[in-house]
Amino acid sequence: MQIKRAKGAYSVTLPDGSQLTRADLPSPSTRRWVASRKAAVARAVVFGLLERAEACRLYALSDEELDSWVQAIRRHDEKALRATALQRFRE
Repeated sequence: MQIKRAKGAYSVTLPDGSQLTRADLPSPSTRRWVASRKAAVARAVVFGLLERAEACRLYALSDEELDSWVQAIRRHDEKALRATALQRFRE
């Protein structure tokens, strides 16, 4: 049996000291995007666990959608990614 390894890092350390690994990322077949799953993908891109193009391809995201997640995390933290909080955090 052959195991296929993903390119790039397997884990990264976040600023709060926690580890984010590829195993922590949501499944590529995810259909329901809750705030925690969006945040995991956005943090993986920001901290170099996933390349931007790989994340867009893997999760069928547009560049604009991924950019909006990253900006929401940077400005307001994970709470801004909740569907019910979108209007509160929009500028």
